[in-house]
Amino acid sequence: MNIKPFVVVLGLVAGLFSSAAVSAGEIEDRIAERLSKAVPGLQVTSVRESQAKGLYEVQSNNGETIYTTADGQYLMTGDLLKVTDQGIANVTEAGRAEARRATMAEFGDEGAITFAAENEKAVVDVFTDIDCPYCRKLHDEVAQLNEYGITVNYYAFPRSGPGTPSFTKYVSVWCADDQQAAMNAAKAGRTVEQASCENPVEAQYRLGGKVGVTGTPAIVLEDGTMVRGYVPAARLAEGLGLL
Repeated sequence: MNIKPFVVVLGLVAGLFSSAAVSAGEIEDRIAERLSKAVPGLQVTSVRESQAKGLYEVQSNNGETIYTTADGQYLMTGDLLKVTDQGIANVTEAGRAEARRATMAEFGDEGAITFAAENEKAVVDVFTDIDCPYCRKLHDEVAQLNEYGITVNYYAFPRSGPGTPSFTKYVSVWCADDQQAAMNAAKAGRTVEQASCENPVEAQYRLGGKVGVTGTPAIVLEDGTMVRGYVPAARLAEGLGLL
């Protein structure tokens, strides 16, 4: 859906509502119905009243958050910010984090390749690509993360997509007898013996898209917050309150 951030689009769904009073539930249902009709391919997944009075938050299949007025005459995209005593809070990102946390919890970590900390104090889920330079840089510091008490769960996100060499490499790592050793070898640029088996690589790749991964590495914290890109181990540990 090509709507420039914070640009109000007038008249896109003009006439969405009659002048008669309707309940909140009816407003939400009608927003979903009419937006789906107005924008080809758009599938509205949720509509709810936002923290800003008079604005409704719309989530859709393209991952974009849309805000609309109750009368349906105004639409906008972008993050909703709130002035608090502690400063500016990003209301939209907080909602994304909670949705991301729930999605990750529902998916589970059974298929993750885990580098566990002996004295676990925190867990991070990392979407990674075997061939990504900054993923390799982060992997070089996994041992340090473990020393800080941070367990690392790896999820597959071969940026080139299914059926590509990077995807095949990840499958070989996942299907190896020793996944951790195979991951270490692959991240070091060494050849991993090709292997195939029933695996969750494509499912994890789709999961990444669902939670908003657009590049690697992407680090998802336990509260659903996403840290995009490489972060030094010490800085990550500090951000988690471990240093």
